[in-house]
Amino acid sequence: MAEFPPRDIAATQALLEAGGYVADRALATTVHLALAMGRPLLLEGEPGTGKTEIGKVLAAQLPRRLVRLQCHDGMDLASAAYEWNHARQLMAIRLAEAAGEGDRAALENGLYDRRFLEPRPLLQAIEGSPALLLIDELDRADEPFEAFLLEVLADFQITVPELGTIRAETPPVVVITSNRTREVHDAIRRRCLYHWVDYPDAARERAILASRAPEVPAGLSAQVVAFAQGLRGGDAFFKPPGVAETVDWARALTALDRRELEPETAEATLGVLLKYQDDIARLRGAELARRVEEAREAAS
Repeated sequence: MAEFPPRDIAATQALLEAGGYVADRALATTVHLALAMGRPLLLEGEPGTGKTEIGKVLAAQLPRRLVRLQCHDGMDLASAAYEWNHARQLMAIRLAEAAGEGDRAALENGLYDRRFLEPRPLLQAIEGSPALLLIDELDRADEPFEAFLLEVLADFQITVPELGTIRAETPPVVVITSNRTREVHDAIRRRCLYHWVDYPDAARERAILASRAPEVPAGLSAQVVAFAQGLRGGDAFFKPPGVAETVDWARALTALDRRELEPETAEATLGVLLKYQDDIARLRGAELARRVEEAREAAS
């Protein structure tokens, strides 16, 4: 079992690498401090830069029970923290009445017993064995939802009006991700340690590929990385490829028995790397051949 918290930054970096996540020194430092200080970790960055993967790797390596809250529009307390099971409450009333237990006031008081409370991710992370709470894509949730999180992030507790306050015996490790489609409120930011997760440089992306897809030939890996890096510069593409797409493309080319980039095969497999038709159309033909040639030269 891994030491918790890791004794230093190097140990944190090694822990991430053991889970297949190649982190730079700055990211490893922020993760180490969040674990050592018991503070939530807020990770922002472009989609596909590996923010969610950090939470999953930490949960696997620490190890801790992974509780994931996937945020979405219209998310409320019932879907995120807890919900009363009204069907079971109604059944309890009917059974009590059928058994001749006629004290209505006592029945109503008993309806808000712990056995009728259905825990959702926030409460699940506070109760039970030590957990890692991954609050994924917080920017997708409505702004008022963030108010629900403040008590959890500050005190690792949830107040249920009918029952009282439920506190964590062992505070969960909390990782929050955001693609910055909107700004996360300052009150959330103040409770967290923050890190911007950028696309990796070429050397680190090659290391990620070697870790995630060791079957990919080194020469092809270098060319794929150089090609993907070239697509991320400027605003030419609506959605440049993330690291996950780079890994998938390298695996796809390897599955086709390719050992280096070729325009024909690259064009046939662009749907693995790019996810929008406008981006694929912009890259076909002579433009694709030019970029393939540049990637091969950069990797040589």
